[in-house]
Amino acid sequence: MTLSFRSELDSAKQIVSLSTQNKPTVTDEEMMQAVRTLLIGLGEDPDREGLKDTPKRVMKALQFLTKGYHESLDELLNCAVFTEDANEMVLVRDIDIFSSCEHHILPILGRAHVAYIPNGKVIGLSKIARICEMYARRLQVQERLTLQIADALQGLLKPQGVAVVVEASHMCMVMRGVQKPGSWTVTSAMRGVFSEDARTREEFMNLIRHNGNFH
Repeated sequence: MTLSFRSELDSAKQIVSLSTQNKPTVTDEEMMQAVRTLLIGLGEDPDREGLKDTPKRVMKALQFLTKGYHESLDELLNCAVFTEDANEMVLVRDIDIFSSCEHHILPILGRAHVAYIPNGKVIGLSKIARICEMYARRLQVQERLTLQIADALQGLLKPQGVAVVVEASHMCMVMRGVQKPGSWTVTSAMRGVFSEDARTREEFMNLIRHNGNFH
């Protein structure tokens, strides 16, 4: 299964192509053994009562948290793109995002705000959240995640414009390293009229504005 933007997703910036083809097959047992090795490396006994089933739990958790690798836009949309004579902004805000930092495999927790201005086509509102979910459930950096959501919608709908803002807290900054609880990161991607027209962009930003503590 190839996880890449389809030919119709030919927006100007196809920033990533992910493929699960031609990769060595790794069994569940091999994954669990890898977790056992990590536990031993940490100085633990993977055979003690509390850790006996931990390798299996970790494997299942990681498979769930990265299930976006095995999903595609075709399957996700399920024909939920409709012809509609609409040309005003459509905004879905405060979409919860749960992702994993590709550098440390630690959580990224936040929200996405996604808007588009139709150009003859609209998409089921729940599909916007599902697109965010699909790209979030991979090993990510926030910058790439933001662009993937924007480019997917731009390619699917060919709208007048797309705007995406993602706000998130990174546990690799909070739990380790610089250890700064309360810090959060904002990334944005603007396409079409949101990039070209300051008034349209400002309307979007005003609609998603909130207090500094977004949790």
